[in-house]
Amino acid sequence: MHADYQLGSGTTLDKQDISNIRKQFKVDNDLLNIHDIFNVYIMKESSEIYHHQSMPFEMLEQDQQELFMENFKKVLSGKMDEKLFELTFQRDVENNSQLLLHQGLLSNDSKEFNEQMLRLVEKMLKDKQYEHDMVVTFIRGEYMKPMKRQSEEAEDSDRDTVYSNPFILCSVNKTQDPKKELLFDYAEKEFKYNIVVDPIINLKAPISGFLFPSITDNAADVNHVLYSAGKKNELNYHFIEDVLNAEEMMTAEQDKLVFEEIVKNVAGDQPINTSTLSNVYEEINRVVEESEEEDRPALDVRDVENVLTTSGIEGVNTEKVEAAFKTVIDDERHEFKANNVIPKYNSKSIKIETKIANIAISPQDLRHVRQVHFNGKRYLMMEVEENTVIEGFEMIPEALTQKAPENEE
Repeated sequence: MHADYQLGSGTTLDKQDISNIRKQFKVDNDLLNIHDIFNVYIMKESSEIYHHQSMPFEMLEQDQQELFMENFKKVLSGKMDEKLFELTFQRDVENNSQLLLHQGLLSNDSKEFNEQMLRLVEKMLKDKQYEHDMVVTFIRGEYMKPMKRQSEEAEDSDRDTVYSNPFILCSVNKTQDPKKELLFDYAEKEFKYNIVVDPIINLKAPISGFLFPSITDNAADVNHVLYSAGKKNELNYHFIEDVLNAEEMMTAEQDKLVFEEIVKNVAGDQPINTSTLSNVYEEINRVVEESEEEDRPALDVRDVENVLTTSGIEGVNTEKVEAAFKTVIDDERHEFKANNVIPKYNSKSIKIETKIANIAISPQDLRHVRQVHFNGKRYLMMEVEENTVIEGFEMIPEALTQKAPENEE
């Protein structure tokens, strides 16, 4: 079996790359080899390391291995730019984490690996007070992905040649107090109060973590790290900037809000009706479908100008769009991930909420919805191709008429 370790940074991590990694985390997988597991216990009162312990992962009991495997899979679960973020390391940072992780990854000595990870944990403790005792878990290992056969006639097995991906995975978990329970002792035939003082490590909901290096198309990119947030769209900027020494990142939710503000800024006083908004979504979806990038094509200032012009917004020009970028985000080179700024195009992803009804509609059908004024009131009007049926009753179409003022002739 030949192992090939590659380095690269030219492409972007996508959901398939993450899925390929995540599904490897299972017990007795011959394509996954975890060498070490290193646990560090942090006290909340003192923000100090209370204890740390290292051992070969294979020395854990199988039940323990399975608990940790589920924990590691949760670190790698979620959507890109919502819960998982590919971060770029900052340049010219003293004692930078990229170097610590790279040295730990290449080290053949467990003690040296532990020392590098402890230096990383010290960054977590600097100027930080935690609400709970914390446990930081590091594993170091590699997973192998078989190379596909070139043809059915090839004699080599699909496991004779594999991509080998060394990695470090970190999982940060909080502790919780044990439950107070009343037990019944069968032997003594009496009720007993269960007193447990040891804290429970909550491995079911990691609050943070990362995978280094980022892996794209079976190639390891040491210039990026995959960061995992505890909750969707809630980034721990202390962890990102001060612990990982990575550049600040926007969530998909933030990306969408910034894009909307730029559209409003460019449009000015022009009303953005549902037809125009539908055109914007349709044009961006066309960019996504025609893009050579498989997963996350980007929109720069020129792309945004083209989208808004094609969508029918009047008065769009390069100067106005550049000025909007400068005003809203102060970065004319910012690129929006196209999938972040539009709702899911082929599902009823747009929610219209009113006091009397909630409606779900797909972006391409948004053009069939209007808000109109009639007899001094606002109405939500939907164009439909067939009679509406409510609770089995078919609604009879009603003609809209408006009484003319009496003084009109």
